[in-house]
Amino acid sequence: MKTSVLIPAHNEADYLPACLTALLTSEPVAGGVQVVVIANGCTDNTAEIARGFTAQAEEKGWQLLVLDVAQGGKLNAWNKGEAAASGEVLIYLDADVVVSPQVVVQITDVLDVDTPRYASGRANVTLTGEDTLTRHYTRFWLTTPFMVHGVPGFGVFAMNRAGRARWGDWPDIISDDTFARLNFTPAERHSVPADYDWPMIEGFTRLVQVRRRQDIGVAEIETGYPELMVNDDTHDQTVPLWKRALKDPVAFVAFAAVRLAIRLPILRSGNRWARGR
Repeated sequence: MKTSVLIPAHNEADYLPACLTALLTSEPVAGGVQVVVIANGCTDNTAEIARGFTAQAEEKGWQLLVLDVAQGGKLNAWNKGEAAASGEVLIYLDADVVVSPQVVVQITDVLDVDTPRYASGRANVTLTGEDTLTRHYTRFWLTTPFMVHGVPGFGVFAMNRAGRARWGDWPDIISDDTFARLNFTPAERHSVPADYDWPMIEGFTRLVQVRRRQDIGVAEIETGYPELMVNDDTHDQTVPLWKRALKDPVAFVAFAAVRLAIRLPILRSGNRWARGR
């Protein structure tokens, strides 16, 4: 198969059906697609749900492989999934993400080269609309240089085999998407126009906990892999912070409140892998 899509799934019974349904309605990909679901440390029926899509995958001419791994952990899931993957293009997809029909084929096309490349689509950040602060926070967050000019890769990131050869097994780190992205220079990172739905964490406490974990994950890479930081985005302030704040002061206040709370000794979680749901 030309492309392997790897989906780590720890107790994702509520989210995996939408993820796989969308994935299996993707546009055709020359060379075919292998989908590898890694049900890691599950106590629910995630693996059974994934296997229920076997016939649909076969009808499409795709392969579906479900790995039921006793040990939890996303990095271990990536390692197990890669060991089973046959594709020259590797797409790493979170189980709560819903891709548009063009994502897989566009990423495959841009990564179908001999030189190392990284790619992602355009994130459509989704909200239930029930939490006002989260809505305002998200509106300002989407104006940050990283979101406007970079190739963030949260929820979906991909690379070809030449790029993946840059390191061995996935290390025990928090921010796997950041680690992957920073193994490529800005010139090697490509954004395709196809979009995907990525659910934002909602609620002040959960938002602070998860965003704090993200900051810790980046600091972890800065300490353990300082050589990668040369590949970080320039964070070019094309539109200065003060202009963005004046344009949307309510959103700025919400964003600033979350950033401030991240730095305070409150709402701390003892779980290094604190999730927002």
